[in-house]
Amino acid sequence: MGHREDLLEGAKRCLVEKGFVRTTARDIVKESGTNLASIGYHYGSKDALLAEAYVDLISNVGDTFGAFDEGAATGEPGSLERFEEAWRGVIRSFTEARPIWLLTFEVVTNADRLPTVREHLVKAQDEGRRGLIPMFMGGREEDVDDEALRTLGGFYQTLLNGLCLQWLFDPDSASTAEGLTAGLRRVIEAAAKPTG
Repeated sequence: MGHREDLLEGAKRCLVEKGFVRTTARDIVKESGTNLASIGYHYGSKDALLAEAYVDLISNVGDTFGAFDEGAATGEPGSLERFEEAWRGVIRSFTEARPIWLLTFEVVTNADRLPTVREHLVKAQDEGRRGLIPMFMGGREEDVDDEALRTLGGFYQTLLNGLCLQWLFDPDSASTAEGLTAGLRRVIEAAAKPTG
């Protein structure tokens, strides 16, 4: 590995251990075995490096949700069974990758103080939305159009963020995949009732 990759890997370890705000450039240098000048040369700033490291960490967590890319899902795309199965995989990640999910909320709550980081993460947000849609609906990320990205991707991301907050705050009372599915079933039934 070169300095760029060493810095990224060192930054990821620092993020998991210390969090975003408490990680210093010196921490990254020590963890990566590089030098301070390398951060500016390869990433422009410590915050830009940490933002890229965070995106890499959370992307790797997303890859563990259930291996839907490899056809591991058994429920039909768009079905309630698929919905439940996908959430089961997401919920499993809240336990297995808890430090990274906690880091997510640290980053979000400090975004206003870190404008460079915010810009970087806003761009990455669409990638996250795009990746969620095939988990639930089937298909490929590259085929997701802008309208689906905003509406359906936004819907799934809203559920993901709320569910994550529940699981980080109090796992014992947090919604389960089965509970979310039962709730969606009730929403569908209510929406299908004739009006007037």
